[in-house]
Amino acid sequence: MSFLGVEQSLTGRRWIGPAAEVERATEVLVQQTELPRAVCQVLARRGVPPMEARGFLEPKLKELLPDPRAMKDMDAAAARFLTAVRNRQKIAVFADYDVDGGSSAALLIVWLRQMGLQATLYVPDRIDEGYGPNVPAMAELAESHDLIICVDCGTLSHAPIAAAKGADVIVLDHHLGGETLPDCVAVVNPNRQDESGDLGYLCAAAVVFLMLVEAGRQLREAGTKGPDLMAMLDLVALATVADVAPLIDANRALVRQGLKVMTQRRRPGLVALSDVSRMDTAPNSYHLGFLLGPRVNAGGRIGQADLGARLLSTESGTEAEALAQRLDTLNTERREIESAVRAAAMAQAEDRGLDAPLVWAAGDGWHPGVVGIVASRLKEAANRPAIVIGFDGDEGKGSGRSVSGVDLGASIQRLAAEGLLVKGGGHKMAAGLTLTREQLEPAMERLSALLAKQGAGQAGPADLKLEGALMPGAATVDLIEQIEKAGPFGAGAPAPRYALPDLQVRFAKRVGESHLKLSLSDGMNGGLDAIAFGAFDGPLGDRLSNHGGARFHFAGRLEVNSWGGRQTVQLRLEDAAEAN
Repeated sequence: MSFLGVEQSLTGRRWIGPAAEVERATEVLVQQTELPRAVCQVLARRGVPPMEARGFLEPKLKELLPDPRAMKDMDAAAARFLTAVRNRQKIAVFADYDVDGGSSAALLIVWLRQMGLQATLYVPDRIDEGYGPNVPAMAELAESHDLIICVDCGTLSHAPIAAAKGADVIVLDHHLGGETLPDCVAVVNPNRQDESGDLGYLCAAAVVFLMLVEAGRQLREAGTKGPDLMAMLDLVALATVADVAPLIDANRALVRQGLKVMTQRRRPGLVALSDVSRMDTAPNSYHLGFLLGPRVNAGGRIGQADLGARLLSTESGTEAEALAQRLDTLNTERREIESAVRAAAMAQAEDRGLDAPLVWAAGDGWHPGVVGIVASRLKEAANRPAIVIGFDGDEGKGSGRSVSGVDLGASIQRLAAEGLLVKGGGHKMAAGLTLTREQLEPAMERLSALLAKQGAGQAGPADLKLEGALMPGAATVDLIEQIEKAGPFGAGAPAPRYALPDLQVRFAKRVGESHLKLSLSDGMNGGLDAIAFGAFDGPLGDRLSNHGGARFHFAGRLEVNSWGGRQTVQLRLEDAAEAN
């Protein structure tokens, strides 16, 4: 049964309220914990029983952090790493060019610097070298280094790792593994085929952090002490959120503690990036995912690939400010490039049809640095897995994004094994691929069939799930602060959404190219400001701007807006429906 009777909203979605069992669990939590009802609603949806509620609201890292040795090869990785440290050997860090890779590299570089070693950073160019280790780079690094550590990459890199003759190689990764592993000292990866998968939710930076935890344990056993790892959790938090790792179990504690570290503003790179992003409140997961993350990524997408890792690892405030400014400029350029590719890809995908198990688009000259973001936009528009491919001559490089319950990485890997791609891999929610023009149509047809078997294409526009209804007067700063204790919110732990029923649009103004700012009123004394990002990319913008005095039900997430020293409540509007 739909919530508030909304079977089809302005964006074509049905609104769904909490299930009966969640409502019952909420009542039990309210009675037994005396916590605010809004907090109990979130706990009930997450399946938290009353006796665990207080612990859930205050996650302790020491209780939730997994034993590093639960992952295969961890002992060997940490031991070889410490051998290099003790013997003052030359260490190179080969990192992916995204936030997770940059944060992973920064963790190692900062840790080693505090131990008196200067590591070499190598980040491949997205266009010239592509993702992961390549034979020429690994062979060259091996000539002048004793140990190469591949972070956020390397699990499928058999030939490049074999080319690193004379150097030992450690892989610290989280991407889906194949049936065989590269011949090296250690492959620490919770998504190896021979792992249980219990820790498969960790991003690469969390894997690196756990390796450093194990290294610290081995150092203590030897009677010495390593760097303060708690001070490095800001990097782990950034990577976890930006890489869209689910905010469950240990990830909740890592991000919660990492945000506290970030609030102290001790890392020059993150301070400079926060300032250039015009962050004026304490950081939260939204800031990591939508303000800081895209800017760190911008270097790898359309600029110099190592800018992000250099920013996150620098000790110099002056260098940090210069790098942050450069990344901010690149991010603006990235948005312009993305906008053009998105328009072309969306038109192509719509012509092909958005109701197939796979939505895809391919074009000449589409920048490989933005195809992943555009794939995300297609996925959101169709509620289906999406692939976007940019061709340069006969070679196409593409990126894909999936929906919950559909493992895109495994399907892409199968295509590569069947010879339908030049190469490909990834994890459940995201994947990359390289193919030729001749392979394009057969590969997309085969991928669509594989995804259909997993249930892709069966859903319509995603239902909008709501915690319940609130009147504007009940939406207070205090309420939002109480709800935040059940966070952090993000992938795998969506922030609670509420419906605000039967309100009028008192004021509506277009902001920027596609956003809409609103002032809502219940017609009496209650009111609320709202912001709808991208409203004019869909039907919300025009209908709410030209409301004609109609009343609407509004739905979205509540947030605190700080401006001029004042804190007010704002609705981040996601959907609306006409009130009958």
